[in-house]
Amino acid sequence: MSEQYSIPGRFRKIENLHILLWLLKDTCWALNFRILGLIMIIPTITVAILITWQTRALKSEFYHNLAVDFWIVANCTWMVGEFFGIDEDAWYGYGLRQAALIPFILGLLTILYYYLVNKKKKE
Repeated sequence: MSEQYSIPGRFRKIENLHILLWLLKDTCWALNFRILGLIMIIPTITVAILITWQTRALKSEFYHNLAVDFWIVANCTWMVGEFFGIDEDAWYGYGLRQAALIPFILGLLTILYYYLVNKKKKE
């Protein structure tokens, strides 16, 4: 028997909003709309954190959403670096693109923890 997963309607609406915000932020990045891109960081990250908080009782959703939070922070870090020319070679060959590796790695570690440690405990 397979488990069926369904997202409550109030969560689905906020997730759809989050997709819109993220697309708007990345569109600003692609079009080099610096001010609007920077403004879009706040609602995009805020809604991502809200989704993570709302799903905290569902371990699978929580860990995956937490990884998405880290991904967005990394994405925003990289974007800011590109906007202001500090994405590479700003500090001894490093810039914000390389700094974005920290939240990217934290996101990967979050997923690894879920699958290798937390999920095994459940089994």
